[in-house]
Amino acid sequence: MDDIGSPERIRRNSSQAEKALAFFLRFLNQPKQVGSIVPSSAFLERRLVRVGRVKEARTVVELGPGTGGTTQALLNAMPPDGRLLAIEIDHRLTELVRNGIRDPRLIAHRGSAEQIAAALGQYSLPAPDVVVSGIPFSTMPRPVGKKILREIRSVLAPGGRFVAYQLRDRVAVLGRDFFGDAQTDIELLNVPPIRVWCWRKPG
Repeated sequence: MDDIGSPERIRRNSSQAEKALAFFLRFLNQPKQVGSIVPSSAFLERRLVRVGRVKEARTVVELGPGTGGTTQALLNAMPPDGRLLAIEIDHRLTELVRNGIRDPRLIAHRGSAEQIAAALGQYSLPAPDVVVSGIPFSTMPRPVGKKILREIRSVLAPGGRFVAYQLRDRVAVLGRDFFGDAQTDIELLNVPPIRVWCWRKPG
């Protein structure tokens, strides 16, 4: 039976439209804090899960969850007893993720990527196995980018992975000083095509 006009379909379409609008409005208001004008594709989300080995992770930190598409993909892949700390600097998007994803493993935290350790401590979370970042290093001041990378290196568990998906290579350039050379992939089935860098902390 065709459910095109069903209440569930209407609610789902309305939610997707709200998320797309919120993402676009944030891009217009704060373009330097948004890496792309559209949310990540399902193809990119699957690649992030695979590269970050999220299925094996007990604690995951996501920097810049946006409207929550990648957040949901990470949760779908994580173990039942895992925890996901999603750090978002924008109040509207933080609330969208918090209210839009009903999962006890998720903590939607409004804050800065410069203060990951403080956020982990606030919720009594252990060192993360994976940090996934979509925040645009190319548009932030270099000292801020370096501070975030230093924070990521500090909080990651030994053997943990840092995965960044970006349009430009600023994060790869800055990341060499903290992590060395990265494994690099490209997801062509994303609009626009986007590169994915992965580093593994020794240990």
